[in-house]
Amino acid sequence: MPIFGPASEAEVTRAILQGFTKDLERYADTEVIIVGGGPSGLMAARDLAKHGVEVVVIERNNYLGGGFWIGGYLMNTITVRAPAQKVLEEIGCPYEEFSKSLFVTPGPHACSKLIAAACDAGAKIQNMTSFEDVVIREDNRVGGVVINWTPVQALPHEITCVDPIALECDLVIDATGHDAYVIQTLERRGLAKRIGEGGMWIERSEDAVVEHTGIAYPGVIVAGMAVCSTFGLPRMGPTFGGMLLSGQRAAEEALKFLKKGVPPAKVAEPKPKALPRRR
Repeated sequence: MPIFGPASEAEVTRAILQGFTKDLERYADTEVIIVGGGPSGLMAARDLAKHGVEVVVIERNNYLGGGFWIGGYLMNTITVRAPAQKVLEEIGCPYEEFSKSLFVTPGPHACSKLIAAACDAGAKIQNMTSFEDVVIREDNRVGGVVINWTPVQALPHEITCVDPIALECDLVIDATGHDAYVIQTLERRGLAKRIGEGGMWIERSEDAVVEHTGIAYPGVIVAGMAVCSTFGLPRMGPTFGGMLLSGQRAAEEALKFLKKGVPPAKVAEPKPKALPRRR
């Protein structure tokens, strides 16, 4: 007596093709595209989707979560500083208090919960998909992203002429970590300036990254470590509360923009903000 119901190889193939192309077609023109499926990108995706925004996350790897999977120094314990533990409570992830304002949780558990929270809220994921370029509109405003299959990058040079495709959107969130790939692309064209992140300073960096999360170029919001790289802020090292709260702030800024329905004004060239000296 068979355990599973009947399904032919051809039927399985059709199911995969139809499911994938249905999502890709639906999100060829969407409201928000988040480039990078790390903690800040997933957090922003969850909050936007909860508010009914059409959002798709572009991730070049076959997995989501970035450093959220493995914590610091390849030891999969995640640390978050208060008040970011409240986010763990929201997504149903257990944690323990290590000290007065420092909390720990297993990386795989936290990452799995955050991925599920984003997907349950309605965010769509396109993994194994690499960001290649931006779509430029009038006044050099960003109006979408150019993407390709990640495996194309591994092809021999003589056969790498695989034309990409583009997805249009109202707003792009650069959540690509230390590299800030979207801002880098604009920088190569002389449209933006990326200062590069500073040295580690945990006590100051997390506040700074949340405070600076927002519009970095018309049509582009920066979140997470991309904020540090864009504005010359110190890096926070193996703590993740700043990533989670930066994702929340990015979603808030995106909601403000979408409500207005007009392109955000161009901001001034980013300059490093003076941080208080440690006493």
